Amino acid sequence: MLNYAFLRLSSRDLAEDLLQDTFVSALKARDGFRGDSSEQTWLTSILKRKIIDYYRKKSTQNELAESRFKSPFKESGFLEGHWEKGRGPKDWSDREPGSLHQQEFQAILEECLSYLPEKLRAVFILKVMDEMESDEVCKELGCTASNFWVILHRARLRLRECIENNWLNE
Repeated sequence: MLNYAFLRLSSRDLAEDLLQDTFVSALKARDGFRGDSSEQTWLTSILKRKIIDYYRKKSTQNELAESRFKSPFKESGFLEGHWEKGRGPKDWSDREPGSLHQQEFQAILEECLSYLPEKLRAVFILKVMDEMESDEVCKELGCTASNFWVILHRARLRLRECIENNWLNE
């Protein structure tokens, strides 16, 4: 459960805090546990709710300035919206078929997730990793559908660039 929380929060201290909160909440609600699922599943669902609550709280706070990330797209002129030279997606086809699931990739993904601003990380984790429905993510984080898709797009671009710079350029 600690690994589950750490991967979604990118902070071991925060993951430990939320895990501790999960156990405290579970102790308080133990009489309400009906046994319809395993205790592990029940605890994981409490932890997932704690993580969502954390991101909801963070998303209502003013975000700091965007990171040093520069858009890979031309921002004006005839080719506006097209890839900047040398900024398009790199070729991942030379990687062996199962390599995306190796520990090396997972470690780099975790590292790259930790560089994302809170809101981008929250949207990406809830939508992609936790496979939450888009409208549910919007409801949980208090954002509009159009804003959600912009945030998810930016998160994916930043993760792609980070992964390419730290994994594919080896």
